[in-house]
Amino acid sequence: MSVFPAASSPATPPAASPTQADLLAFVRRIAADDELIASLPLDPEGRTWVRLDGPGGSEAWLISWPPGTGTGWHDHAESVGAFMTASGELKENSLTARLPADGWKALELADGVDRERRLPAGQGRAFGRHHVHEVLNESPDRHAVSVHAYHPPLPLIRRYSRSGRMLRLEQVERPEDWQ
Repeated sequence: MSVFPAASSPATPPAASPTQADLLAFVRRIAADDELIASLPLDPEGRTWVRLDGPGGSEAWLISWPPGTGTGWHDHAESVGAFMTASGELKENSLTARLPADGWKALELADGVDRERRLPAGQGRAFGRHHVHEVLNESPDRHAVSVHAYHPPLPLIRRYSRSGRMLRLEQVERPEDWQ
């Protein structure tokens, strides 16, 4: 019996991964969907979230933020992302310096690496890999709702503590920890 190679067909190029601009356009469109935003249950004490299908295989989330809540300092590892405030106002504190991806437990940050952004409804931003930030709802009495998208889907989240210029790696979470 003879074995012949299968006939080859032109390879289909892989779909392009969504860019930061694609993710930002997606979160902007979802944040403008008043019916979807209003459907998210609001808990007075803790954040609530619903997973969404993002563009090009990305992971997306609709998140509610009760007054006074936040994420703490964290990054999204190798994923790029975008988020948009749909209602209320969020504050983002971030670092402008790129940190090493692995191999450290504590770093002393240089002066001038801090950035603060206020993001009222309709405002958002995109970010690259290893972006370290915290997101806060500082309102004393109003929920905020936001839309987030990441590509590739989050392989992990690293959580940090911050005291002055010292940033310490505290925990590494995997998808099974939050899904």
